[in-house]
Amino acid sequence: MVRRTGLAAVSAALLAMNRTLEVRDVLQTIVSSARELLDARYAALGVPDGAGGFAQFIVDGISDRQWKAIGPLPRQHGILAAMLHEATAVRLADVRQDPRFEGWPAAHPEMSDFLGMPIADGDEVLGAIFLATKRGSPEHRRTPGDGCAFTAEDEELLGILAQHAAIALTNARLYERSRELTIAEERARLAHELHDAVAQKLFSLRLTAQAATTLMDRDPARARSELRQVTRLAAEATDELRAAVIELRPAALEEDGLVATLRAQIQVLDRAHPARVTLVAGEAKALPAAQEEALLRVAQEALHNALRHATAAKVTVSLDQHPGGRAVLRVSDDGTGFDPEAVRSAGRHLGLVSMRDRAQAVGGALTVRSAPGAGTVIEMEVPGV
Repeated sequence: MVRRTGLAAVSAALLAMNRTLEVRDVLQTIVSSARELLDARYAALGVPDGAGGFAQFIVDGISDRQWKAIGPLPRQHGILAAMLHEATAVRLADVRQDPRFEGWPAAHPEMSDFLGMPIADGDEVLGAIFLATKRGSPEHRRTPGDGCAFTAEDEELLGILAQHAAIALTNARLYERSRELTIAEERARLAHELHDAVAQKLFSLRLTAQAATTLMDRDPARARSELRQVTRLAAEATDELRAAVIELRPAALEEDGLVATLRAQIQVLDRAHPARVTLVAGEAKALPAAQEEALLRVAQEALHNALRHATAAKVTVSLDQHPGGRAVLRVSDDGTGFDPEAVRSAGRHLGLVSMRDRAQAVGGALTVRSAPGAGTVIEMEVPGV
């Protein structure tokens, strides 16, 4: 593979860093881009854990077998500690000759030229990136004056890369934090649904038990019937509590996919509400992550409206994929319905604005069809890939 150089290489590295929002993927992209850009044999990036070690330590140029043989993650000592604590760049002709060098494990590859750069967001040091052993012939690539094969221009270029790495890493962390908050919000919503269902069952159980007690002497046969009802309600309440333990978990789009995530949540809602809630979906190809996220959130909002406001007896969620990757989500109910124009004029939104924004943000479109007494159909279409 021909190594890219100059502006094209810098542009490719910066684009690669911003192509993903998963923290570990961002870190790996930063390391790989820096190693290719500055033609180093080895590269690594460490993220401090606040306790003298590293929460993450990503390497490039070392095989999995070598990395396993090296052993546990390094601690923050020597040159690594100096870079993190002093937030200054380090460029050395031979890292082994520096007085701060404290050695490395037996399986560690030999390294000479060293270039390190902190990754900082203001005064906060997010991590540090290290390059070692400039490829090519070190003898004719030494920089006059300091003897290091990594040049001052290399240091300046790595500094630019580190600044953009700080932005990419901060964005990735914010994305993961927002996803955690979304998951927590969804868990709270599901917990509320299950709580309502179990509370209703327990309330009915209590009333039925009281009726059986009252009828015990006056009408034993009817009392026995009420006690059988108590047994049935108790079993249903137990099932709901089991569902809370088993299925009250974060939506797992990455692991389970959109259809499986929708199915799990719809099963919970079907048990938690008097309405019949069903999903109609076949095997679906994976869509871009942002589109799957938007489709899931729109489905959740539409289900909430149907079950909480429309007093529907039946709610159906369908997901269809068409040639070319186009996907259509449809949530329909037989509830009370509403006049979309009247709702808009009154300043009430029923989540329609946020649903429409979510659709447009991923290049899709949202359609709402409803009328008083005629139910509601909410349809979202995304172009796929």
